[in-house]
Amino acid sequence: MSTTPPIALTIAGSEASGGAGAQTDLKTFQQLGVFGCAALTCIVSMNPKANWDHRFVPVDPQVIADQIEACATVHSGIDAVKVGMLGTQPTIDAVDAALERYGFPIVVLDPVLICKGQEFSATMAVDNALRERILPRATMVTPNLFESATLAGVEEITSLEALKDAAKRIFDLGVPNVLAKAGPSLGTGTALDVFYDGSALEVLEVPAVGTERMHGAGCTLAAAVTAELAKGATPLEAAVTAKNVVSASVNPGMRGNIPFTYVWQGSYQH
Repeated sequence: MSTTPPIALTIAGSEASGGAGAQTDLKTFQQLGVFGCAALTCIVSMNPKANWDHRFVPVDPQVIADQIEACATVHSGIDAVKVGMLGTQPTIDAVDAALERYGFPIVVLDPVLICKGQEFSATMAVDNALRERILPRATMVTPNLFESATLAGVEEITSLEALKDAAKRIFDLGVPNVLAKAGPSLGTGTALDVFYDGSALEVLEVPAVGTERMHGAGCTLAAAVTAELAKGATPLEAAVTAKNVVSASVNPGMRGNIPFTYVWQGSYQH
């Protein structure tokens, strides 16, 4: 007899092309044997007429709350939640209230601090609210280099040692598990991330596929971590599996008319 799979909820934006956001999260959950449900926080569509910048439309906060309520009550229990793109303070307020109300046992935060095409100055208040309201609720956080530097309070990260230090600084903010992502950006010839839980400091590396970050790789990593934690893996085990999922998903990945490659989770085999 088949068993009921674990259930994971993604609270994230819709990215119309299917290369990132909630669409990628759901595909990743499915590939790892986890049932996925979604509460959309915003609608994002790349603009081919403006260098593929992102057109961003927030979802009404009450609608976000309603979606989370539906997911939390339809299912007998949500095993893990991934929080992705939020984008506005009212959205953060709604998600913060929902996390408080339902007390989900595992929360993985992919701290999207800026969306391509947004004005940096306009996001500062949102970044601060994310750090103050959502970050303390996270079981694990998966920032990229820019997000790691921002959360750690440093100007930039240009070396492995600096990334390790940033992971420790983020841990000191009260997050019990940190997976700081560099990918191929440090020029090591590998795709490199750092895991830190207060005692274990692990450098996770796989061969790099090219030198540029790929669209949706970060979403896939955080979603894979969420799925594995929902299945009962330890945070480090979840990080290692997620790294392998991303490695398979970017090699060879997908290519369309956009000037960059994006992920496809179907390449990963258990």
